[in-house]
Amino acid sequence: MSSTPTKPIWTDLGTSDIEAATRFYGQVFGWEAETDPVMGYTTFRKDGKRVAGAMQIEQEDQPVAWSTYIGTDDADAVSKRVEAAGGTVIMAPMDVAPHGRMAFYGDPAGAVFGVWQPAEHRGFELAESEGAYCWTELTTTDPAGARTFYRDVFGWTAHEHAQPDGTYVEFKAADTSVAGLMDQQGGPAAPPHWLVHFAARDVDGTAARATAVGASVIVPGTDFPGGRFAILADPQGGAFAVVHMDQPPA
Repeated sequence: MSSTPTKPIWTDLGTSDIEAATRFYGQVFGWEAETDPVMGYTTFRKDGKRVAGAMQIEQEDQPVAWSTYIGTDDADAVSKRVEAAGGTVIMAPMDVAPHGRMAFYGDPAGAVFGVWQPAEHRGFELAESEGAYCWTELTTTDPAGARTFYRDVFGWTAHEHAQPDGTYVEFKAADTSVAGLMDQQGGPAAPPHWLVHFAARDVDGTAARATAVGASVIVPGTDFPGGRFAILADPQGGAFAVVHMDQPPA
């Protein structure tokens, strides 16, 4: 039996300016940063608990982006399932000793995601709390294909929820909500992608605080059945959402 939940267990930011990102997220969410002097990896903490990470990107053509990492007990087996389901291995599983093992993939539509096979680093120490990770959502041009792909790779099931502007799909691992799925038709022009959400009791206040220190607004504060959200980009272009949910995902 798997001991690692097959759900998002970590997120980190690849950024072109780690010092600026550290200042920005500290001002917006109250995060404190510590950088490993050997590996150069920055860990963000809130109230002393691990909430996210960041690293300097080296390639000029690499986009600034937040990554979603899905938990696994066997990254090598995930690679085989990804390829069998029509996805792409972008970075083969590699050890990040003594913390764990990681890999990156592209789904058939091109959305990039990671997996994390924990060792000493078990993922989030704080989540679904103010200023911490609470949700991730896939926006894609091929929602039907995404349902099949993530079912075959992770065993997720898709559950539909009718909304005024269409149908929202919720991915579940067993009975646990793990992620959302949006049809990109009619949405902002962007490649298929995973979007990390951080919890905010005051979505508009958090967005205002972010824009005051250099963020740009992609989607302003917007109500949805069960809450309110906004999508922002940090000063280097890393997109993320802030969201208030009336009830956390079950």
